[in-house]
Amino acid sequence: MVTIALEDIGAYYGRRLTVSGITTPTFSSGEIVAVIGPNAAGKSTLFKRMAGLLHGPGMVHVEGSEKGKRAISYMPQDTSANAVLTVYESILLARKQGSGWKVSDEDLALIDGVMNAIDITDIAFRNLGELSGGQRQLVGIAQTLVREPDILLMDEPTSALDLHRQMEVLDFMQQVARERSMIVFIAIHDLNQAMRFADRALVIERGSLKGVGATSEVITQQLLRDVYRIDARIEPCSRGQLQIIVDSVAKGADLSSGSATKAA
Repeated sequence: MVTIALEDIGAYYGRRLTVSGITTPTFSSGEIVAVIGPNAAGKSTLFKRMAGLLHGPGMVHVEGSEKGKRAISYMPQDTSANAVLTVYESILLARKQGSGWKVSDEDLALIDGVMNAIDITDIAFRNLGELSGGQRQLVGIAQTLVREPDILLMDEPTSALDLHRQMEVLDFMQQVARERSMIVFIAIHDLNQAMRFADRALVIERGSLKGVGATSEVITQQLLRDVYRIDARIEPCSRGQLQIIVDSVAKGADLSSGSATKAA
């Protein structure tokens, strides 16, 4: 079993400490962790620090992995890549990165399986520069998955997808986490989707930790009021799921965060 825990993590941009004091319980294989918070809260910065792309204080404790630096893979919001490559070439390149250039049958089978699972086989030989934003996000997910990390950091992986594709991708990632014993962190703005798909939630506001724990215990009416500045109810819906019903929004609230149903 692979585990990860953060101990007093901080991150610098230049000389400025933009994220600080992030300490978490231990997350384990098979878990989906929703990383939530308003725009510019520090979610992307935290991911870059966890992936080793930024410096800062504290420790990222990873146990049980034999992959060393390759244990953690980061999928950024901007998934742009060399536009002259085809989709298949870009995924193959991601698969072989840092491991030599001999391509095995196992490599090809893995790539084909991932592309089929997220339904992008029809664009396999199109150039990346020809793709829509949503298609590029799906290719970015494939590029990340073929690296077979133990811990996956996904920064808003569904922001350019329509609702149906969002649900498909999140359902697939939940399945992948369980089947491959991965820990998947997903930065996401839609709190209803976070409650539906995530086992635990980690809340960041202005670079500080505001809460961490079971999703249903973290996303509360008080959190919505304090962090998102909305008055809302959290009520049961179909299949035992919960949904957020917004009653009112404070002036200056971040309306792009915390997607929820508006009360009639």
